[in-house]
Amino acid sequence: MERPMILVSSITYALKGRDLLLSYRISSFVERIPHLSKETGCGYALYVPRKTDEAETILKEAGIKVLRREERASTV
Repeated sequence: MERPMILVSSITYALKGRDLLLSYRISSFVERIPHLSKETGCGYALYVPRKTDEAETILKEAGIKVLRREERASTV
């Protein structure tokens, strides 16, 4: 099963994004990701199990720097 992940540029953006999405009643979870490149910065992402498209739009409109979106394999 794939996990929709929204990669952000820092832990600060990840935490702000999580709190913002919660105010819209969208569940999200901050996750550490492996440092893959300079682009991923500190290596954090938001796992958004539902309403991922809506969540990405909300984050971008709020000025949260979204690097990209990925579908990652679930570990379960």
